[in-house]
Amino acid sequence: MKEVKMNTTLEMMEWTQGNYHVSTDKARLDLEVIHGFLKTTYWASERSREMIEQVVEKSLCFGMYEGLHQIGFARVLTDEVVVSWLGDVFIHPSFQGRGLGKWLMTCIISHPVLVRTKCILGTRDAHGLYEQFDFVRKEQMLRVPNGPIS
Repeated sequence: MKEVKMNTTLEMMEWTQGNYHVSTDKARLDLEVIHGFLKTTYWASERSREMIEQVVEKSLCFGMYEGLHQIGFARVLTDEVVVSWLGDVFIHPSFQGRGLGKWLMTCIISHPVLVRTKCILGTRDAHGLYEQFDFVRKEQMLRVPNGPIS
């Protein structure tokens, strides 16, 4: 049997713009902030804090900060070769309207793994943002373990 070697490029990366920082360092993430925001969303309102901890552990995460305070987040699941899935993207409402969502997306799509993989996401209301980064609306199917969701 052939041995499969993993050549990962998921080392920690950081970007700075003025007083704002984006980092893939999971040690900096504030799970209270992340869970607090996600429980207000249509896509993650039923996730427990424990579930948030698990998805963070298994994802490439992008935290956005003003100083030491987390103000945004996104995560990516990827095989690092063919496909990536982007999810849980948010900027805290008090920081919206400053171009930070666009900058977060710029950081994400510039990551060495995401530059080379096809990236998928789902959204009900942010098509315009993602289309600015060459995402195209396509039909998709969804399987949910315990039946359909609306």
